[in-house]
Amino acid sequence: MNPTASKRLKRSRRKSGIRKTLLGSPSRPRLTVFRSLSHIYVQVIDDLSGHTIASASTRDKGFVSTGNKSSEATSVGKAIAERAMAKGVTAIVFDRNGFRFHGRVKAVAEGARASGLQF
Repeated sequence: MNPTASKRLKRSRRKSGIRKTLLGSPSRPRLTVFRSLSHIYVQVIDDLSGHTIASASTRDKGFVSTGNKSSEATSVGKAIAERAMAKGVTAIVFDRNGFRFHGRVKAVAEGARASGLQF
C-alpha cells in the first residue's frame, strides 16, 4: 500500500471512532473541519435533520488571503462563528474529522471560540 493510501485509511479509522460519540443536534450542532494541503473548509451541521446550517472556507469569494495558513484558519474560524451566530447557534460540538488537534485545526477552534462560540 502506498503511503498516501495508508494515511487516508488511518484517518478514516480515526474519523469513524470520533463520529461514534459525536452527534450534532439542533441545540448543539457539529462543527466539522476538513483540511487539505492548501485550503481549509468548515461546516456547522445538524445531524438529526442532515442539514448544513453554515459553512466557511478559504475559497469563499470574500476571503482575503493573509499568507500564513494558520492565520487564514483563524480567520475562517471567526467567519464560521459569525455566520453560525447569525443563524442562532451559540454552542457547538467540535469534530476534528480525524485530524490531530494542532496547527490549522486548533487555529480554527481558537478563532471560533474568540468570536463567541461555546464548545
